[in-house]
Amino acid sequence: MSLISRTLTLACAAAMLPLGAAAADAAWPTKPVRLVVAFPAGAPGDIISRLIQPGLQKALGQPVVVDNKPGAGGNIGMQEVLRANDSHTVLVGPDTMLTINPFLYKKMGFKPMEDFVPVTQLAGFSQELVCHPSVGVKTLPELLAAAKKTPMSYASGGPGVPGHMAMELLLATTGATMQHVAYRGPSPAMQDVLGGAVPCGFLASPVVGPLIKDGKLVPIVVSGSRRLASQPSVPTAAEAGARGYEAGFAEMMAMPRSTPPAVVERLQSEVAKAMASPDVRERLATLDLELLANTPQEAAQRLRTESQRWAKVAERINLQLD
Repeated sequence: MSLISRTLTLACAAAMLPLGAAAADAAWPTKPVRLVVAFPAGAPGDIISRLIQPGLQKALGQPVVVDNKPGAGGNIGMQEVLRANDSHTVLVGPDTMLTINPFLYKKMGFKPMEDFVPVTQLAGFSQELVCHPSVGVKTLPELLAAAKKTPMSYASGGPGVPGHMAMELLLATTGATMQHVAYRGPSPAMQDVLGGAVPCGFLASPVVGPLIKDGKLVPIVVSGSRRLASQPSVPTAAEAGARGYEAGFAEMMAMPRSTPPAVVERLQSEVAKAMASPDVRERLATLDLELLANTPQEAAQRLRTESQRWAKVAERINLQLD
């Protein structure tokens, strides 16, 4: 083959590579899509995943499987997704996995903000501080006063998760002290608060909301910047006396950084459509989950902002888990 012929052949092959990659991306998904929820059943991310599963499955033309892999504040789920690294395994969980965990776990073996690319932030949510009726408190000042008189504990869904961080920030803001009791997710934590084994808990509002409505738990404050639509009488922590306090969170989807951008964009688009369904929107509203479904770029910006904010909090309260 002449030099000119070889040059032309190589040039044609090089030109076809992007086309082949684009065609492969356009064909995605080519097998079942697995949503690895890094928290147990009943957590907000699990609820959202199962709500959008039917619509997402129809749009993608492949089975969509929800697979719960809880533990270590989401680290086990993240490891599972990075290990698969096949563009068909998707991480679902709170944004704290990327924004807070790097400051709490120094021996993770990976870097969440560098190793993952956000697909979307699904929905925003607040944590809610609740107590068992037997504690005998109804307001934040009453709870803080009781904790100063007698050592008290509180439950959360695990080390470094939203409820844990929300409560530690509240304690740092108010100067109070309570012992942390960590569980493998908000649902088991809620069960022990409900049974009186732990007096109080800082847990996701969608988890404790129904029990508050039934009078089985007493709401104290919500962690976000505004009150919940379903519980307008429950104040924010800032309104209750913790000046300047605000701790809002979001459930999100992410994929390994090596995932082709076209795949990330396609998944975000289909997720946004599934979440726009009237039935899904209505269910989210009843659970006080604020629909976001933002773009990968918007999600990335919000994650950077939250990471910077929580870095200062982790440093201030000197919180490290390994």
